[in-house]
Amino acid sequence: MNPTSKDMKGIMDKSSYRLLQLLSLAWLACRPTCSSITTYGTIIPQSPLVEIGKEFTATCVVYKAAKATAEDIYWKLKNVTVPKEQYTKINDSAVSVTITITNETANWLLCEKKGSPLNRNQVIHGILLTKGYPPEKPVNLSCMAVQSGRKISSNVTCTWQPGTRDEILKTTYTLFGSLIVSNKSGKAHRSSGYIDFGTFPSFMQLAMWVEVENKLGKVRSDILDIYAADLVKTNPPSDVNILSENNFSRTLLVSWKHPIHVTYVTLKYNIRFCTVGSGDWTEVPPNDTESYKESFRLQYLKPDMEYVVQVRCIHHMGYGYWSDWSANSTARTPEDKPTSKPDLWRVIIPSQVKSERRVQVMCKDPVESNGRIQGYSIKIQDGNWETVAVNDSDLDSRSQERKIIPLYQIPWSDKRRGLIELKAWNSVGESPQASLVIPKLTQEPPSVEWLSWFTQQGRLWVKWQPPNVTATGEPYRSEVTEYILEWVSVSDGAMDWQRERRHTRTAAIKGNLQKFNRYNISVYPMYSGWTGKPLTIAAFLEQGAPLEGPSVKVRRTGKNDAELEWMEIPLDKQRGFITNYTIFFITGGKEHSIVVSTDTYSYTVKRMASNSKYVVRVMASTVQGSTNSSDLSFNTLMYVLCVYPSAPGQIEAIVVSVSISFLFSVVLTMLCCIYKMDSIKKKIWPPVPDPSNSTIAKWSPDFTSKADTPNESALGDVSIVEVDVFDRKSLCEEDKAGLPLKKDKYLSEEHSSGIGGSSCLSSPHQSVSDSDEGGDEGQTTASTVQYSSVVASCGYKGQTPCPLPQSGSSQTPSFTRSESTQPLLDSEEHPEGPESQRYLRNPYFGRLPGGNNGDSGDLEDLNQMEMKKQGLALRRFCPLEEDFQQTTPTEEGHSPDGQPGPDPSYMPQLSGYRPQC
Repeated sequence: MNPTSKDMKGIMDKSSYRLLQLLSLAWLACRPTCSSITTYGTIIPQSPLVEIGKEFTATCVVYKAAKATAEDIYWKLKNVTVPKEQYTKINDSAVSVTITITNETANWLLCEKKGSPLNRNQVIHGILLTKGYPPEKPVNLSCMAVQSGRKISSNVTCTWQPGTRDEILKTTYTLFGSLIVSNKSGKAHRSSGYIDFGTFPSFMQLAMWVEVENKLGKVRSDILDIYAADLVKTNPPSDVNILSENNFSRTLLVSWKHPIHVTYVTLKYNIRFCTVGSGDWTEVPPNDTESYKESFRLQYLKPDMEYVVQVRCIHHMGYGYWSDWSANSTARTPEDKPTSKPDLWRVIIPSQVKSERRVQVMCKDPVESNGRIQGYSIKIQDGNWETVAVNDSDLDSRSQERKIIPLYQIPWSDKRRGLIELKAWNSVGESPQASLVIPKLTQEPPSVEWLSWFTQQGRLWVKWQPPNVTATGEPYRSEVTEYILEWVSVSDGAMDWQRERRHTRTAAIKGNLQKFNRYNISVYPMYSGWTGKPLTIAAFLEQGAPLEGPSVKVRRTGKNDAELEWMEIPLDKQRGFITNYTIFFITGGKEHSIVVSTDTYSYTVKRMASNSKYVVRVMASTVQGSTNSSDLSFNTLMYVLCVYPSAPGQIEAIVVSVSISFLFSVVLTMLCCIYKMDSIKKKIWPPVPDPSNSTIAKWSPDFTSKADTPNESALGDVSIVEVDVFDRKSLCEEDKAGLPLKKDKYLSEEHSSGIGGSSCLSSPHQSVSDSDEGGDEGQTTASTVQYSSVVASCGYKGQTPCPLPQSGSSQTPSFTRSESTQPLLDSEEHPEGPESQRYLRNPYFGRLPGGNNGDSGDLEDLNQMEMKKQGLALRRFCPLEEDFQQTTPTEEGHSPDGQPGPDPSYMPQLSGYRPQC
């Protein structure tokens, strides 16, 4: 028997390698003399094949031409120097090195001579390392012979599992098959191959194995000894057919044909079936189909249900492989009358009518409808049976999802108890009867004790505690017969229900629930058709962060606080239970936060800086995430001038300061008023001179030019003085010449009659006086007001001066003038009306008191009748025109131009006349 690769390797390690090394040294010793090419040394072995993970030893032999010894030799793996510890000195001209081969080991191994400081190292020799792994043993060898046409193929195909290491070296695979009479072999790929036996060796024993080889060795798999029949895999049965029989609503007859003749292989069969779309296959027990047959009847099927059937086969002794499943064959079982009750339920809807409810009656098809439900028969209390036809779109009871069918919505009194009965029917017959009791509102059976929920493996589970019911005199039974789980989607209002047995305490909801959607789940205990009170809880199949944050607004801002308000996120956008709200407010680059409970929708943030800008947002959180609202900016106030209703009793410091300042100002003003009482009285009620103490001059042809002091008794009769402004033109042009003047200065450039004169008070002018000195020049128009009066019986109504009296006439007009320190009224300063005539009311007329020294007494207003009775008129003369040329009267009373001069009886003013403008 030939030695294995392991034996050869052992020999090389012990003796052959040493012998090869000595022979190589002897050959190299004579090489310099045999060659004309100068060489400095060599490495033994040349270009070796090395195994990764093993040690490798190489020897460098230095020639005389290198002028070096073993002490001058260095080993390098490409550019990395091998440590001296791995060197072995053989003699003065030979040094060996031992290294461990890895995937990272460089491919070039160099032997170098150490150079001088001025010269680089000199390469004596180098070799290329070829790295790799020896072949690995194949495992899990299996072989198969498939059907070809009507017989078994002569090709036997085998598969195996190769090694897991990378094949760096070139590797070959060979598949071998051995019969008693001959051996066969065939080329193979890395994991599969086949052998052509010419004819399939039926009823014979085979031996199969795989050999793998590369430059580092050869390895063989375990030998597979197998019976030829165990290699056979036939085609699936052909022509599979299903027959439905009308009188057998729960069976189907399946037939097929053998895929291969019995002389080659005797087969047995396997059948499986399921409803269309379910994918939940049911296999017929193998013992029922182990005989060599071509048909089988499926039993205990559901009526009016479409089934899918598949068939496969294998050697009747179980040898070999199962064939593939045949193609799908479908058929529907015949209809049968419903064998279960319809699922009757109701929904109570609040009514706007007092003491009344609205009941929505609905149902689902019977679980075992056994056909298309075509309609329902319903009976309420003692009424008659009524038929409710079902639309064609709702007739498909064969679908996996049972649809909810609304039947009636009827008003129902709170004091009414009634029974609802329902039956479903199809083309074959009616279902059993379902009933539901609607109790009085005061007679509803009790609810479950408590209710909770949890999620597990992607499903929503509900857990409850049964009601604590004792025997009572109520009309319903005290035992719970079943439970109804009802769930309603908050987002779209879709609802559904399912029934659970009486002993159930935990149940998974079977409906198609959506993630992040809120559901209101209710549990109703049922008492033999009586519906108990529900207990409801909100739940989520899976929670997430809210879709949007709260909508925030600033309800009120203060100096050091602000009240925030936000709206609750809509339920369909919460995507989970809100656990808390977090208020973030930022100012000056610093962020602060406050956490509030989930039932809080407004909050007053305190201890804020006044007159500062804040950015605020509110974050809503669930157990699975958080969502922020949009940022909202606002400014706190600098001052607060009121007390806010939200903080009763809180008075700002600025309010107190302003109040104290106001009170102090009031007290100080009152003290000043008391101290300056006399001055204030003079300002408010200025003193009015007593006309009885004034100097009044009268001019008359019968009097002398001396000014007489008027008699008190005469003045006492004057009650009302009416100011009458004459026509400016007539006075200034016609009467100026008729007034007797004593001196040239009696008439100034702007002459005034003495009653206010000109309304302009800005520039004083020289006026008429009784002497050239003109009295006290220090007086002003603001302190002196002159009054003139023409007393005549004919001058009141027309407001025009009477003409000079004719000789012998008894009427003599008199002109009086009075000086007063009372300033004129604004109406006197600025008269209105046409320039030709202006009328002015003097505010200082009244009864002249008899006091002394000009003290004013009480004045009494008189009516118009009194004024007419007195027949007095106070004339206000307009100023002379600025272009009026004043003339000096002559002794004869004529002016220089020949016109008659002023009356010599004109009496000048005793005191200085002051201009009024």
